[in-house]
Amino acid sequence: MMGQGIQSNQIAPPVRREEAVRRPKFIGGGDFQVELRRRMDEFFQRTGRSRRGCWQMSVKLATLFALFAASYVLLVFVAQTWWQAVPPAVLLGLATAAIGFNVQHDGGHQAYSNRSWINKLTALTMDLIGGSSYVWHWKHNVFHHTYVNITGHDSDIDLGILGRLTPHQKHYWFHRWQHFYLWPLYGLLTINWHLVGDFHNVVTGRIGTCRFPRPRGWDLLLFLSGKMIFFTLALGIPLLVHRAWVVLLFFAAVEALLGMTLSIVFQLAHAVEEADFPMAQRNTGRMEHSWAVHQVETTVDFARGSRSMAWLLGGLNFQIEHHLFPNICHVNYPAMSQLVEATCREYGVRYTEHSSILAGLLSHYRWLRRMGRSNTTA
Repeated sequence: MMGQGIQSNQIAPPVRREEAVRRPKFIGGGDFQVELRRRMDEFFQRTGRSRRGCWQMSVKLATLFALFAASYVLLVFVAQTWWQAVPPAVLLGLATAAIGFNVQHDGGHQAYSNRSWINKLTALTMDLIGGSSYVWHWKHNVFHHTYVNITGHDSDIDLGILGRLTPHQKHYWFHRWQHFYLWPLYGLLTINWHLVGDFHNVVTGRIGTCRFPRPRGWDLLLFLSGKMIFFTLALGIPLLVHRAWVVLLFFAAVEALLGMTLSIVFQLAHAVEEADFPMAQRNTGRMEHSWAVHQVETTVDFARGSRSMAWLLGGLNFQIEHHLFPNICHVNYPAMSQLVEATCREYGVRYTEHSSILAGLLSHYRWLRRMGRSNTTA
């Protein structure tokens, strides 16, 4: 189901700029979306669960920030040799990723708490760990969640000329090896994001081909303050204690681990063989399916049976549930997934999952290899 109607023996043409600028339009919600929402409302009423403001989130926040603080102190103020520095550096990178997955992500989606100011504070943890909560809101909440896997509108699937993740992106000769060289390049994601990407987005007022309002007033002040706090923690304070080359080396190592972790978790949900990459009809700009069906068929769950994976990743291995109900706290996703899957089966909507993270990694590898071929079809 590729939306554009491209047949299996046709090569998908690269997306033209004018197509990317025009926003796709989804057809009405339909019976599937209405029934799914009704059943989810009934589920929460029947079980007495809280959609947000769950006590588990307070425990997570305290645990993850304690790990973050402890690993930072050990790395910057205690470690004196490289072998003493490596374990806290690894822990710091993973703790940072976990804060993003569990705390910032829910806060940014207004899913952490029933109080808007608490959601705002938890969303601002993005600025503490290097990103911009303002830019992330537009890039992730607005563009990615609305136009997931639509080439030219979802910047999360746009690696520029470095990689080809969809059948509608231009192919370059070196992409034939992307299933090998992209893995280490994933580690550069956050270095580019923190040092260049956010600033470029704010200056140009663009995220990929999509325009967004530049931050002004308090939003601009928070953006600049967040960057200053991050650079002080990541570089300023360590430079008072250690030599510059040591600081830069471990800064790069922590950022690389963080970038690899974030990239892989995202790719397993969207850039795999089983996910769709539909395009709007050229003449009308309309998508083939409703928004809810689009979310399900462009997304893949993985490792749903792993409680530890769900805890560490903030429920992002339940990406279908997250894309359908982004403002519900992720601690509910495992219980919600059975209802979502059953409703999809009943309405003939393809619901896909990988049984393990390894299965997802292999699917992503095969998808990269397939997209790297010059004769790739949609």
